[in-house]
Amino acid sequence: MTARSSSASVPAAVTTALARAKDALRRNDAVAAEHALVGAMALAPRHAEILRLLGSALAMQGRHGEAAANLREAIALQPDDALAHNSLGNALGRLGDKAGAATAFARACTLAPDLAPLWYNHAKALCEDLRNEEALPVLERATQLAPDNLRAQFLHAHALRVTGRFAESAARYRRILAQHAAAEAWLGLANLKNQRFDANDVAAMERIARADLGVDDRNSILFALARGYEDLARYDDAFHTYLAANASVRRHRPWDAARFSARVDAILAAFTPLPVGAAGGQGEEAIFIVSLPRAGSSLTEQILASHAQVDGAGELADLPAVLDEESRRRGEPFPVWVAAASPADWQRLGARYLERTARWRRERPRFTDKLPDNWQYLGAALAMLPGARVVICRRDPLETALACFRQLFAGGGQPFSYDLEDIARYSHDFDRATQRWRELHPAQTHVQDYEALVADSEAQIRALLAFCDLPFDERCLRFHETERVVRTASAGQVREPLRRDTARAAKYASLLDPLRAALGMPPFAGK
Repeated sequence: MTARSSSASVPAAVTTALARAKDALRRNDAVAAEHALVGAMALAPRHAEILRLLGSALAMQGRHGEAAANLREAIALQPDDALAHNSLGNALGRLGDKAGAATAFARACTLAPDLAPLWYNHAKALCEDLRNEEALPVLERATQLAPDNLRAQFLHAHALRVTGRFAESAARYRRILAQHAAAEAWLGLANLKNQRFDANDVAAMERIARADLGVDDRNSILFALARGYEDLARYDDAFHTYLAANASVRRHRPWDAARFSARVDAILAAFTPLPVGAAGGQGEEAIFIVSLPRAGSSLTEQILASHAQVDGAGELADLPAVLDEESRRRGEPFPVWVAAASPADWQRLGARYLERTARWRRERPRFTDKLPDNWQYLGAALAMLPGARVVICRRDPLETALACFRQLFAGGGQPFSYDLEDIARYSHDFDRATQRWRELHPAQTHVQDYEALVADSEAQIRALLAFCDLPFDERCLRFHETERVVRTASAGQVREPLRRDTARAAKYASLLDPLRAALGMPPFAGK
């Protein structure tokens, strides 16, 4: 039977049910819509529009797997329905199938090339799948069709930034600001570290900061304004603005430092003594890069990704995802189940990680995984993947802490970083955990010191490559010439030669003494 979409080809009861369902969806009443559509399906089980709308109703309830199944059936009946492909893309994205989502949105754009929201959805899916270069022409089309769509404009500027096209990114942010007093655009400019604000910029941001703003806009403009004060060497104003900005974020992103420290205790205890892990050299393909945020992990990855044998995969969620899958399977959280895990379990989990990350070995045999928070899971990572290498990036603790405090992390990440005491406590947890992993796995761990790298880059890079069992590659010395997507706040720095002028703490002088004390450091002693 072919798809039926016109009211003339179906019973009147089906047409009535479809009308009720559409009205319910407009009112965001997904349950009522589902009820009407299930009734309609009993009368017309192979009706493409019923299946498409049912997919939408199920997706609104968070039932994305069921939604995708219904949408695929709708597409099989009516392959040229752009809205069905679009809805399938949304469902697959929610299920974590980013590549599948991008494919579905691409088909929707082909079928309805003048619908701007479809192009935006396609570009967003490509960016989420780390395919920012592919997203750029899609974003050009999205912004041409809907020049007033600020979300598309912001995504376009962001995609330009992470692909290293900084001047174009800045120009697009400035274009937005010419029409809108957009706090997010000012923050985007602030995150382009090679851009500087002038007095006119600061005055414009001050005007916005005095307005009645929503939470996200207030946070964005305060972090950007603090950066502007820095550019004008107004460090007292910058510091107090950072304090206000971080306090604003903290009110909406709670962090329990004591609870987190207790979790670190539990993880270290679970791997003492070491479990018997997977056999052989499983995981030789993987290079884990861990660090505190803003401590040089992106730079280290850029160096390794410049090597002919290494693909820089960025911040992958696969290691914690594999551990979460095992926790759900066992019905108890990590690290409670570690003591019961057998060598075969660790072998299976390692194989699962390698399966999830296979895309990063299509062109090169080795890959980096630089999710900073993976330092918590190194015991598990090396039980699963005994052949893996771990690079622990370190930077001067005061500079690292200050860099965290100066950064509004995307997507609510790093919630510890909006209070100076919490940053210090988190830093101590990182130090004691990574020291313990080094004691337990001395041959598989390597410390990359940022200051040492700046002081003698060639010797440090040669040592890093040797640790990773990689032959020397001259391109690693010219890492700033490597073109690749860098999605972190360090996207600008890693495309420049190493600089010796990145330290900022001394400019804040005694204002940072409370942070120094929390880190166990002496107070500021002047120049």
